[in-house]
Amino acid sequence: MAEASSSSSIINNHSDSYVVVSSPAPAVQENHQTQQQNILYRVTISLSDAAGFTDRDDALSCLVILLTFWFFVSMTLILGVYGSNEVMVGPNTSRLILANSIFVQDIKAGIYLDGNKHTQSFSKFVEGDLVKEEEVTQNKLFVYGFHELPPLNVPVFWSERHNMSISANFHKDWVYYLNKGSVVNISYAVNYEGSYPLHLIVAKGRQELLRWVENPSAPSNTLSWNIIVGNGTISQKIEESSEYFIAVGNLNNFQADVQLEFKINSILYNTTGAYYICPFKHRQCSLKLLMLKPVFAILSTGLIKDYDAIYVTLSFGPRWFVYFIGSACMTVLLLLIYKILNKLLRNHQMRYEVPVNNEQRTPLLTNKDDDNSSLGSSYESVSHDEEDIEEWLKMEAAKSLESGSSNLCSICCDAPRDCFFLPCGHSATCYACAERISDEAGTCPICRRRMKKVRRIFTV
Repeated sequence: MAEASSSSSIINNHSDSYVVVSSPAPAVQENHQTQQQNILYRVTISLSDAAGFTDRDDALSCLVILLTFWFFVSMTLILGVYGSNEVMVGPNTSRLILANSIFVQDIKAGIYLDGNKHTQSFSKFVEGDLVKEEEVTQNKLFVYGFHELPPLNVPVFWSERHNMSISANFHKDWVYYLNKGSVVNISYAVNYEGSYPLHLIVAKGRQELLRWVENPSAPSNTLSWNIIVGNGTISQKIEESSEYFIAVGNLNNFQADVQLEFKINSILYNTTGAYYICPFKHRQCSLKLLMLKPVFAILSTGLIKDYDAIYVTLSFGPRWFVYFIGSACMTVLLLLIYKILNKLLRNHQMRYEVPVNNEQRTPLLTNKDDDNSSLGSSYESVSHDEEDIEEWLKMEAAKSLESGSSNLCSICCDAPRDCFFLPCGHSATCYACAERISDEAGTCPICRRRMKKVRRIFTV
């Protein structure tokens, strides 16, 4: 350079970026007083190192959340939707069992009677108090398998008579599994002396029955609620396939004698053409499900006379490799999304237009307004003409020194503004105040944007 006092340079350091400006010479300042005014220059600030940390943390948090969500979805399918559950089969039951062949590979079951559970599978029963293998065989308990939904078109009719004495403040109930379109006709004859009539209800599911037991006088708790006195008949049509309870309640303080006759017209699934038939005898019934092929299972019984209902525990074997492959694919997909997002963040740059002075703007280069290559950067060379840059830096430094309070820190109003904030690029304070703001508030006092770093401008 021609003069040591008028030399200037820009230090490019990505880890600690400093802008070094030389002190101006009075002669150079006078030569540039006649230059054009009101021209902006651009300062391009790379924010890849400063702004990327929060975005990367957000992407990593999103990855962890999605993987956790997928894990809980898998556990819900295995233990919840396709976990072990108990289903009821009563007289002339024809119950449809559905399972998704993508997530389930087989269906197995255990059986118990009236709440006394046996741990054996379909074909293994304990001989003793309640159920024997011969009884199950005699009542024709079968599992049928179909690739297409069988038609619900086989009518069946049966009747039952029940003569009983219902104790005071007690009730008696019977449970049946009935398909849509079935009809139940109940004839009754009541013989009692008391101030409260008897109640006869038809409840859909055990929850309705329990609600009625808690509040027998509320008609809205059940599908059908009736007061029975003397003789009469009640008819109920079934609109949805489910378990239905028929119950009689005695709210009096002495027992009541009741005679009931149930006439049930039910509809069963047509089991002809089943590709899989398994009677509950001498072997375990395990219905295998083919991958991506629909399977419909029918749990069917004949007329059960000696007891009310059999409860079967169904267990669904999970297709583990589907869950493992699904988890692996989900992990790979999320990692790819994360890497793409991370790459975009590294290549991202933000541009800010910063005026040289609010009161007076000086052109960067004289007579080179159309040369876009002369636009400056805080990290790059501001021009191809080093001599013009040196003269401009001298002049601007001199103006800053002469401006007085306009260049003072807006916080302490004592030291000059010798720093700027990243990533917003605002310059309003001295370096000491900026460090204090960064430690305490962490946000830019002008735009309230989160502050990443503070860069100092050195004048020599």
